[in-house]
Amino acid sequence: MAPLDPHSFTDSTHPFTTHVSLSLYFDFASSTIHASALLSFHNPHTGPISIDSRSLTIVSVTDPITLAPVPFSLSPPDPIKGCHLTVSLSNNSSILISYSTSPQSSALQWLTPPQTFNKTHPFVYTQCQSIHARSVFPCQDTPAVRIKYAARINVPHHLSAVMAARHVERRQPYPGEGWAEVSDSVWCAEGRVVEEFVMEQAVPPYLFAFAVGELGHREVGPRTRVYAEAVPSLLDAAAREFAGTEEMIRQGERLFGDYEWERFDLLVLPPSFPYGGMENPRMVFLTPTVIKGDASGAQVVAHELAHSWTGNLITNKNNEHFWLNEGFTTYAERRIVEVVQGEDRAALNIGIGWRGLNEEMERFKDNMEPTKLKNNQEGIDPDSVYSQVPYEKGFQFLWRVERQIGRPAFDEFLKKYIATFKFQSIDTDMFINFLKANIPGIEKEIDLEMWTEGTGIPPDAYEPVSSIYTNIVSLANEFKLGRMPREDEVADWEGQQWELYLENLPKSVDASQILALNERYRLSESKDYEVKVAFLQLAILAGCKDNYNEVEKTLKEVGRMKYLRPLYTALVQGTGKDEQKIFAKRVFAEARESYHPIAQGVVESILSKHL
Repeated sequence: MAPLDPHSFTDSTHPFTTHVSLSLYFDFASSTIHASALLSFHNPHTGPISIDSRSLTIVSVTDPITLAPVPFSLSPPDPIKGCHLTVSLSNNSSILISYSTSPQSSALQWLTPPQTFNKTHPFVYTQCQSIHARSVFPCQDTPAVRIKYAARINVPHHLSAVMAARHVERRQPYPGEGWAEVSDSVWCAEGRVVEEFVMEQAVPPYLFAFAVGELGHREVGPRTRVYAEAVPSLLDAAAREFAGTEEMIRQGERLFGDYEWERFDLLVLPPSFPYGGMENPRMVFLTPTVIKGDASGAQVVAHELAHSWTGNLITNKNNEHFWLNEGFTTYAERRIVEVVQGEDRAALNIGIGWRGLNEEMERFKDNMEPTKLKNNQEGIDPDSVYSQVPYEKGFQFLWRVERQIGRPAFDEFLKKYIATFKFQSIDTDMFINFLKANIPGIEKEIDLEMWTEGTGIPPDAYEPVSSIYTNIVSLANEFKLGRMPREDEVADWEGQQWELYLENLPKSVDASQILALNERYRLSESKDYEVKVAFLQLAILAGCKDNYNEVEKTLKEVGRMKYLRPLYTALVQGTGKDEQKIFAKRVFAEARESYHPIAQGVVESILSKHL
C-alpha cells in the first residue's frame, strides 16, 4: 500500500475517483440518509481499491452496467480514519455502492424543530472538513483527490435544499432514481420532492456540502444571495451585514484573478454550526454569530471569499500542509479588508491574530509539533490540533516575503502562483520550489526552512504597527496597573477594538477589576460574541462567579468551537477548581445534544484531559 495522506486509506497506486453521482433519501424520523453512490474512476482497474468510510452501513457494491455484485470488505473502525472499504475490481471503471448513513455521522447535524429558529420544521447540514465527507458517502476522502459530482436530494416537500453546487431543478421524484437502496414506492411517495444539483468543477471531498430545512433568501448582489431559515428578521439582518459582498468579490478579482465559481451565495446556519464560516464553493456556510450589526461580520465573509482562490482553487494535498489553505487565505482576506474597510480595520485584524498566535504557543508548549507550518499528523486527529497556527503563522510567513520583495512584486507572484496551480492539490515543498524559482535568492534573505519546518514564532515575524493598535495595547497595559479606560477613550470602539483590548489583558486579573470593568461597560452582555467570550474567559479565570449564569447561557446557545474551547478550558484547567469542573461537566451534559458532532468531540477531549 502507498498511502498519500495520514488521514485516509486512499492508495496512490490505485486510480482516483473523478466523478460521484449520488441519490440521497432523507429520513428525518431516523436521522438517516438512505443512499447510492456511483463512483467513476479515471481508468478501468483490476484489483483492490481503497475507499474511506465512517459510520456507514454498506448494503451492496455492484457493477452499474451489469448489476453484478462486486466483492468488498469493510475493516473494523480506526478511531481517526474510520473504516477501510476494500472493493475488488475486475476491469471496472465505475462501481455503485448502496448504503445508509448513521445518526452518529460525524459530518451531519440533525436538528429537531425546537433546535431551529422557527421551531417548526427539522433541519440538517454537513460539515465535512477535515475528514468527515466519508461519513456522508464512501469516497477517497483526501484533498489529494478532486472530484466532480451530481446529487439528487429527496426531501419532504415543505423543505428545500441548498448545496455547494449548481442547482438544476426542483421537481417530482422519478421511478428508478433511488437505485437499489430506496424502492420506487418510497422514493416517489406522496409529499416528496427531488432537488437536483451538479458540481462541474473538481473539488476535494471536504468541500462537499448541503443543508436541508425551511429556507428563505434575500438578494444582496448580482452573484450573491443570502439564505437562512425563513425568519424575516434573520434574513434582513444577514442581508444588511453582507451588503458589501459584491465589492469584496471585485477587489478579490483585482488582486487574485477571475472568480472561477460563478455564484458566491451565503447560508447562515443555526447557532450550533461549529465554525465561523466554511468556504464551500458557490455556497459559503456561516455561523449566525457573525451577524453583528456593524458589518464587521463581513470579515468572515472576506476570509471565505478569499478561499475561492487559495484553498478551493489551490488546495493543500493533506492536512499536514493546512497552512497552504489558511495562511494564504488569511493574507488574502486582510488585503481585501484593507481595500474595502480600511487600513485601521485590517491592522486590528492582524493584531487580534498576533495575540491569538502567541496564545497558541502557550497551548502547545508541551508538544510544539503543531506549531510548525509543515507538521507530522500521523496518528493525529486533525480536529484535535486545529488552531490559529496555520492561519496566523502562515500569514506572517507570506507577510514576511511581501516585506522582503515589496507589495507590487508579491502581487505579481501571487497571481502567477494561482494561475499555475489552480484546480490542483499541492504540498509545502512544491510551494517552496515555486517560490525559489520565481523569486531568485529569496532563500538567502529569509530562512524558509525555519519558517515552514521550525517550531514557535520566528524572530522575523512582525507585530502590527498602527496608531489604533498601539493605543489599544497601551490601554490594556495600563489596566494591569489598575487604570480602566475612560468612556471618552472608548466612545467610538466597536467589537474588534474591545476584542483586541480584552485579548491583551493578562489572564490573571483581580476579580474586583473584572467586576468594575463589567459594571461600567456591560461586556458580559455584549451582542458581539467575540467580545462577550473574551470577557467571560477573563471572568472565569478571575473566579467571578457572578458571571456564571452568562457563561452557562452562552455555552448553551452557540456551538461555535471558537467560543466553546476557551470557555470550557478556562473552567477546567488548573488545580483546585472542583466546583468549576462540576459546573462545566453539568453544562456540557445539558448542552451536548445541541452541538455538532465535531464540537462534541472537541469539548469531550478538553474535559477528559482535565477531569
